[in-house]
Formats: sequence, structure tokens, C-alpha cells
Amino acid sequence: MNEPKAPSQGTNVEKIPEDISVEMRRIAHDLSNALEIIVQTSYLLSTTELKEPASDWLRMLDGGVEKALKLNLSLRTYIKEHTTS
Repeated sequence: MNEPKAPSQGTNVEKIPEDISVEMRRIAHDLSNALEIIVQTSYLLSTTELKEPASDWLRMLDGGVEKALKLNLSLRTYIKEHTTS
């Protein structure tokens, strides 16, 4: 027997108006570009031998980078799910 499927998240989702979604996509794209610079810088710093407390700061930076990347992905997913284009 097949159980009825719950509606997917894309159904019955209120859409963001087109003019707002265009601006949100632009900002999310620019944010991704800025985060890429931070990610690359963090990686390059991790290839060097840092003394304390700089190595602690690098660990803090890495944690912040991970959180920022997850938040950015959530933002981009939300925009994608709530826009028509």
C-alpha cells in the first residue's frame, strides 16, 4: 500500500516578489564572493606555522567560516525555494 505523500516544501510556498528576489539573489551572490575570499585566506593561513595566540585566532576564524558558509547556503536555498526563476 502506498501512503499519501506530504506536500513538498516547494508547494504552497509564498513566493518573494520578482523585484525583491532579483536584489536578494544579487546580494547573496556578492556575499558568496566575499565569503570565498575569507575561505581562501583562512586556508592559506592554515598552511603556515602560527604561534599562540595566532593559532587560536585561526581556529576561531575557521569556526566562523564554517558558520558563515552554512548560513549562506541556507539563505541561497531559501531564496531558490521562494522565487519563481
